[in-house]
Amino acid sequence: MRKTWTLLFLLVGIQFAFAAKVDTVAVHSKAMGKDIKVVVIQPDQPINKNLPTIYLLHGYSGNYADWVTKVPAIKSLVDQYQITVVCPDGGYSSWYWDSPLDKNFQYETFVAKELVSYVEGHYPVAKDRKQRGITGLSMGGHGALYLAIKHQDVFSAVGSTAGGVDIRPFPNNWDMAAKIGEYSENKERWENHTIIEMTHLLKPNSLAIFLDCGVNDFFHDVNHKLHEKLTYLNIPHRYLSMPGAHNWDYWSTSILYQMAFFKDYFTK
Repeated sequence: MRKTWTLLFLLVGIQFAFAAKVDTVAVHSKAMGKDIKVVVIQPDQPINKNLPTIYLLHGYSGNYADWVTKVPAIKSLVDQYQITVVCPDGGYSSWYWDSPLDKNFQYETFVAKELVSYVEGHYPVAKDRKQRGITGLSMGGHGALYLAIKHQDVFSAVGSTAGGVDIRPFPNNWDMAAKIGEYSENKERWENHTIIEMTHLLKPNSLAIFLDCGVNDFFHDVNHKLHEKLTYLNIPHRYLSMPGAHNWDYWSTSILYQMAFFKDYFTK
């Protein structure tokens, strides 16, 4: 692990050489009856046909192209670490749930089932949960944890950067009520859809977990509380709190740590 983090700090100071293959594909979702755009980033010269995969989720109001266009260094990381990265479109405000109110928002089923099946049927990646990870930013950080916790048979490692890990302090924000109902009338449903209330589904080491959040981020307090709760429950995890706000300046740095975490996990 020490070598991985040493390499990470070296990466921060060098100019990246972008040498990955980037596909944009349309993946059909039977659950929603529509095609979903997905960016797939592969190493330019893969070392084998069983590469690990990271599903990398965008935030609220974002789209499938956010990561590859706003953090182009992701391509160099893919090439260096020999990991395939998959960036699905999660809708403007899906929160990666299967909405009980809107049949057009069934993104839990899409990402955890339909997309994994598509990727493993069309790309040279491992078909093994030990070689599958998922992470994301903001809404995508929440989504990554939500999907990984609910589908521990699919994902073995999960990250979250600046994730909305407790949605209850924000009942009127980001179109969440349109997907799961008003908080005042659906308290139990909101608790079932918020990460900090899902920790009972975890067992020690059932998932490799890495959380990070900027100290000036409005989600910092809820992330720190999740860290404290996981610590209290003796759930091993990594937690990083560093300078930064809820913006791409922070996320373009945090992805370096996220990718190093997954590389270290997959190598083990």
